Amino acid sequence: MTFDEMAAIHAACFTTPKPWSAAEIASTLDGAFVFVLTEPSGFLIGRVVAGEAELITLAVDPSARKRGTGGRLVDGFLAEAKLRGAESVFLEVAANNLPAQSLYARKGFEPKGKRRGYYQTPAGARLDALVLMRAI
Repeated sequence: MTFDEMAAIHAACFTTPKPWSAAEIASTLDGAFVFVLTEPSGFLIGRVVAGEAELITLAVDPSARKRGTGGRLVDGFLAEAKLRGAESVFLEVAANNLPAQSLYARKGFEPKGKRRGYYQTPAGARLDALVLMRAI
């Protein structure tokens, strides 16, 4: 999957947080310890540092949802994170993103905190992020 294809999927999925451009995706993937998993209709970017994994972003084309793509990508992320030495995983998810929260709960993630005003909507309003974690 190309950076442009990933950016198009990300733009179809998000307004908050702001969708990433192809250049932002390329820059993120250039970082140390970062990896990407892809499926034809989605992708996940994660990293592992010092025994802790972060799920940075997960995007599945809205027209392809409810077919298990997100779940397969999260499962692949957990397996890859374990191979890279992670003992725990965390992520942030928008407080209003109930479908993502449901997916993460099914995969064993639990709420551990809140980042107040973490995201900014296109209209300028602030939106909380929930911090979810799980052990591997």
